Amino acid sequence: MNSKTIILKTDEEIEFMRAANRLVGMTLGELSQHIKPGVTTLQLDQIAEEFIRDHGAIPTFLGYGGFPNSICTSVNENVVHGIPNNKPLREGDIISVDCGTQLRGFCGDSAYTFCVGEVAEEVKALLRVTREALYKGIEQAAEDKRVGDIGSTIQSYCESKGYSVVRELVGHGIGRQMHEAPEVPNYGRPGTGPLLKNGMCIAIEPMINMGGKKVVFENDGWTVRTKDRKPSAHFEHTIAIRNGKADILSTFEFIQ
Repeated sequence: MNSKTIILKTDEEIEFMRAANRLVGMTLGELSQHIKPGVTTLQLDQIAEEFIRDHGAIPTFLGYGGFPNSICTSVNENVVHGIPNNKPLREGDIISVDCGTQLRGFCGDSAYTFCVGEVAEEVKALLRVTREALYKGIEQAAEDKRVGDIGSTIQSYCESKGYSVVRELVGHGIGRQMHEAPEVPNYGRPGTGPLLKNGMCIAIEPMINMGGKKVVFENDGWTVRTKDRKPSAHFEHTIAIRNGKADILSTFEFIQ
C-alpha cells in the first residue's frame, strides 16, 4: 500500500477509470479466444501485452515490484501471481488470468478464472460460487457500509458452500496507482473496517479454495498456491461507489 489515505475520485476521474477497466475486460475477452489445451501461458502473456499496447495503454503489471510479465496466470492450485511460462495448458485445467492496464494516467484491474476444455463438475462449482461471491460482495459496496460488510458477505457465502477463503491476499483501493488504500479482505465482520463513501474506487477479488485456506509462497517470489494443492478460483472487478451504490467499472461481457 502506498498510503493509508483513501483517495476519493471525481466523476470525471471515474470515467477515465472506466475506460482503463473496459480495456482490461476487452483484453480478457481476447484471451478467452486463445485459452485451450496446448497453449502456453507465455503465449497468452504476449497476446495480452500486444493487445493492451495496441489500444494505447500500458500493462500495469509489467515490472511492477519486479514482476516479469504483463498478466498473472495462475493454473489449478495456484491462487494468484503466477508467472507466465512455456508449459502448455491441459484439458481440464483452470486458469486465473489477472490483468491490469494504465490508460491516460488511471488504472484498471480485473481477473477471471477460465476453464481449459472440459473441466470436472466439482471444479466448475468452485468457479461458479467464487463468481457469485464477487457479485454478492459488490452488492455490499454501498455508501455508509463498511469494508467488513463486503468481506463478511463473501466469506459467509463461500464457507456455506464448503469452500475456504484465502487470508494472506486481499482486494484494494485503485486509481492513479494500481494499489491504493484501503485493503479489501474477502473475510471479516460486518460493520467493521473503513467506511465506504461516494467516490471510493476499490478492486474486490475473492480468492477461494476448494480445500483448506492455507497457502504457500513459492520460491519464485510471486506464485501463491494452495498448501493442499487443491484448486483455487479468483474473480475480480474494479468498482466505484457512486450515487450511494456500486458502479462496476470492469466487465466480463467480452469473454467468450
